[in-house]
Amino acid sequence: MIRLLLAEDQAMVREALAALLGLEPDFEVVAQVARGDEVLAAARDQSVDVALLDIEMPGMTGIEAAAQLHRELPALKVVVLTTFGRPGYLRRAMESGAHAFLVKDAPAAQLATAVRKVLDGERVIDPTLAAAALSDGANPLTERERDVLRAAADGSTNAELAAALHLSQGTVRNYLSTAIQKLTARNRAEAVRIAREKGWL
Repeated sequence: MIRLLLAEDQAMVREALAALLGLEPDFEVVAQVARGDEVLAAARDQSVDVALLDIEMPGMTGIEAAAQLHRELPALKVVVLTTFGRPGYLRRAMESGAHAFLVKDAPAAQLATAVRKVLDGERVIDPTLAAAALSDGANPLTERERDVLRAAADGSTNAELAAALHLSQGTVRNYLSTAIQKLTARNRAEAVRIAREKGWL
């Protein structure tokens, strides 16, 4: 039997996925969690073969959980599922060690096939997202620019950002200015919106 872990914060979606996957004769859903920071412990406790991770969860994102699993349990296969078909998410998921990246509205049979394929050593990527990721190119923002933009999303002033990130106000201003230019945005709010839509934050 293929032992599966489901990580999804919406109970109804998680239970529906578990029911669908449980119909497969060779699948057994042995663990379900609602938070990203519960994934590693559950995967360890239940000797899981494949972890299916939602991207947006409390505690830790699915991408962060995938990276943690890749470090701590390298033999375990990771399938990332998302409602948000953002090319930047795909690129980050693959960089964090995911073996498959699918949108949640894919048919259940496609998900079951993807699970079997990753166990056979293949990578499975939603073709529409793959094409979009290639046309969008790589994330132009540095890690520090992403940190500053992420922190600026709540409307904090430069002084507040500087204090929170342990940077000078001038450095914060420079990072924001560079990020705004790279994203061809008019202001920081638009830069945050663009970066989020691309899945770069």
